[in-house]
Amino acid sequence: MAVSQELLDILVCPQDKTPVKLTNDQRGLKCPSCHRVYPIREDIPVMLIDEARIEAE
Repeated sequence: MAVSQELLDILVCPQDKTPVKLTNDQRGLKCPSCHRVYPIREDIPVMLIDEARIEAE
């Protein structure tokens, strides 16, 4: 089971409060503002700044 659309609609980046978007491979949530990618583990988004990686645009 993937992350529900209802959850995706309310999730924001904990760093800057910008709505996050699902990555192309659907294994993370990316903030378009600060470029952090938060992992999704076992269909659960891990929205911790320390767990995120910073990715190029």
